[in-house]
Amino acid sequence: MARKFVDLSVALEADIASDPDIMLPEIVYFDHRATAAQMAGFFPGLTPADLPGGEGWALEKLTVYTHNGTHLDAPYHHHSTMDGGKRAITIDEVPLDWCFGAGVKLDFRHLPDGHIVTPAEIDAELARIGHTLSPLDIVLVNTAAGARYGRPDYLSRGCGMGRDATLHLLNQGVRLTGTDAWSWDAPFALTAAQYARTRDPALIWEGHRASIEIGYCHIEKLTNLEALPPAGFLVSCFPFKIKAASAGFVRAVAILET
Repeated sequence: MARKFVDLSVALEADIASDPDIMLPEIVYFDHRATAAQMAGFFPGLTPADLPGGEGWALEKLTVYTHNGTHLDAPYHHHSTMDGGKRAITIDEVPLDWCFGAGVKLDFRHLPDGHIVTPAEIDAELARIGHTLSPLDIVLVNTAAGARYGRPDYLSRGCGMGRDATLHLLNQGVRLTGTDAWSWDAPFALTAAQYARTRDPALIWEGHRASIEIGYCHIEKLTNLEALPPAGFLVSCFPFKIKAASAGFVRAVAILET
């Protein structure tokens, strides 16, 4: 049986609207000409002219946060504790069986920006697509933000998954989720407006903070979710292993049998 692979990861790219200004990645590109002397320096007596075409190697220097690009958040990012008081695990400690499994796509593109998804809305979408969640299903949330990646309004687009909705998934055995938005939660600018009205700090990062009760991971800044069926595919999303880190870059891929 043939397989189709759908790339769910954005490219790490500088100079686009992908993150708040204080967190934007920087990439310096060194082409083959620029590094010829560097390569020659490893071999006494060799000159750049001795190299094929006078070329060295291509290199890139990155200044990044672990939350740039498509990445997997570890529970440690959300809070110092998880599972009701245990030490939160870091990205190098995330169980690998969380990171490969059956995928489910919830289509919430119709919901307004800043809307907080409820457990009832999750159940209604699962009923619509005819899927019953199983433990370790990987639940991907398709929001209105996905189509705006790199655009000026990206950070303010998409619905958010609140505490109740997140716990609703976790209580059914889900341990890894994902979104095409900048955050699993509602956009910060919209949450800030709500906080200004209510002064209720429980509104802030409520979906992330659900891991204080039940530890879980989520992927942020996915892409191409609209290309997926509601279910019947696998997701591979193993994170880059960074010691004691809060997140790891991930090449998320959906695998469909055709």
